Parts: sequence; structure tokens; C-alpha cells
Amino acid sequence: MSEGEAEITEVRAAHRFDEARLEAWLDGRLEGFRRPLTVRQFEGGHSNPTFLIASPDRRWVVRKKPPGDLLPSAHQVGREYTVLKALGGSGVPVPTVRLHCEDASVIGSEFFVMDWVKGRIFLDPSLPGMTPAERRAVFTDYLRVLARLHAVDPASVGLSDYGRPGNYYERQISRWVRQYKAAQTDDHPDMERLMEWLPAHMPAESETRIVHGDFSIRNCMLHPTEPKLEAVLDWELSTLGDPYSDVAYTTLFMMGETTQKTLTDLGIPSQAEIFEIYAEASGRPALKDWSFHLAFTLFRIAAINQGVYKRGLDGNASSDRYVEAYPSIQRYAARAWSIANGGPAVV
Repeated sequence: MSEGEAEITEVRAAHRFDEARLEAWLDGRLEGFRRPLTVRQFEGGHSNPTFLIASPDRRWVVRKKPPGDLLPSAHQVGREYTVLKALGGSGVPVPTVRLHCEDASVIGSEFFVMDWVKGRIFLDPSLPGMTPAERRAVFTDYLRVLARLHAVDPASVGLSDYGRPGNYYERQISRWVRQYKAAQTDDHPDMERLMEWLPAHMPAESETRIVHGDFSIRNCMLHPTEPKLEAVLDWELSTLGDPYSDVAYTTLFMMGETTQKTLTDLGIPSQAEIFEIYAEASGRPALKDWSFHLAFTLFRIAAINQGVYKRGLDGNASSDRYVEAYPSIQRYAARAWSIANGGPAVV
């Protein structure tokens, strides 16, 4: 497998479905489709199983809900379809969606079909194999694309009802507390502390915009050869909310052992530079205090990873890598609690 190439495997046993029924459903509905159908699965996803489907001369991608008992409001592939369709032609690079099926009798759950996009996927945000100049260009374009998304007026693309305006953090905290408790397998005291601290420290919201909710390099398809984005993927967590929540999320990969020197040597903008590049591209003022936004971001990803881990224990994970999610729960919670208590918010 070449650098940046998405890993594709045989369909996992837990995610197999009746491929003949899908073939029959696509026939006559999906423009350009010809029998026979072949199906393989993208490896590495933790949420909605994603498949590469192909006829003899064309390829597409299918996203579906995972099997088994699911947490409330999770795995909303219908919302992904809605936002991708709305953003087509907006200037935000997204795959073109083709079909949406809510009939679970076809492949066992709701799904949608979108165009396959040729490009590179990097699960490692250090972008191995690139030069420092290329990394800098990718991250700069990445932040400009985010600013472009936040410039879209939800009403202008038919998404005025995609989420409730206002009270974004109140609703998000409530949601992720419920999700975490529903999937909880062990006690994590820092998570308990954060569930009390976050509601008491919510900032005034800047404005209501379309937020991706999971905006990271690993959820972007890069151009096959050029250091720029080709498509933004994985919109499951998108809604209407505070754009600064997306910006804080872009720095999540720096919350490990990454040092400023390492970032500089790689050509990757520092956390402070990320905030500055976004502010310049978006025209929004750079915040002086990111503590709440970063603590909330870390709390939310810890809650998400708890769900990933629980789903893996239940045999419904999209990858065997679900075991990697468990140690990160306490790590992210501890980092969030440190920030909440005055620890450094910018690395």
C-alpha cells in the first residue's frame, strides 16, 4: 500500500450484508452502474462502516449505520447525506452524493451512496513522506477550508433547520454526558469532574454556523499529488453551532507528547499559529482564552472513544483498532481537567 492510500479489506464478518440485494437496488437507480457489483470495506473507521463498491468501470462509496444496538442520536448517516448534498457547489470540497436509502431491508440499515474521490488519506497528522513546505501548505489549506465552511450561511444552502440555533454548548454537553454514561465501562474520576465543570463555565457563543464536529486531517482526502484538500469526509457529527468548537478540535492531535520544536521541524503550524491562520482566513477575532473550548473538545472525544470501545466490546466496531480507544479516555479527560484547572491551554 502506497503512502496515503486508504486501506481496503474484505468486508468484516460483523458488517456483511446481502450484496445481491444491494446490487438489485442500485440497478436502475445509480447512474453509470452496471452489474456485477463488487464490495470491499475501508479499514480504520470507528463509526459508520464505509465500503468501496464497484461496477466493471466505475467506483462509489457506501456509508451505513453499524449493526447492533446503537446509542441514541449516534450514527446518523441521513444527516451526513443531507449536509453533503447541501454543501455541493458551496466551495467547500465534499464528495458528490448520489442516493439515500432509509429502507433497512436492503442491507440491514440506512445508507447513502456518494462518488469515490481519488486522493490520499493520512491517519498520521505528521503527514509522513511530505516535506516541511508541503505540510505547511496542507495545514494552511485545511484551515482555509474550515473558514470557508464557517462562511456558508446555513439558510442559503437549505440548512437553517439542521440544528437548533443557540445554546450549542449546553446541548452538546448534555448529549455527550448521556452518550458517555450509556457506554461507560469503568470509572474515570476526571470525566465526572468535567461533567460538573463544563456546564458551569460555558462562554457566550460567537454565532451559529455549520460545524463539522470532527474536523481533523485524518477526515480529509488530500489531492493525489498536490498539498491541498480534495474532499472533507465524515460529517456524522455535523450540526449548527459555534465555529470556535471546530477550531479547537483541529488542535486535538497536539495534545499528546508533541513539542513545539517537533512541529517547527516538520513544518506544521503550532497551536497558536493554527488559531492565527484561521482568524485571518475567517475574519473572526482570535480568542484570548481557549480553555473552555479545549476542555470541552477533549471531554467530547473521550466520550466518543468510550462509545468506540464499548461498541468494539460488543463486536460492532469497524476496525480491530477499537482497543486503542480505551487508554485515550482517561488521557484526554486528564488533559481536559488540567486545562479546566488553569493548566496550559496552548502548547
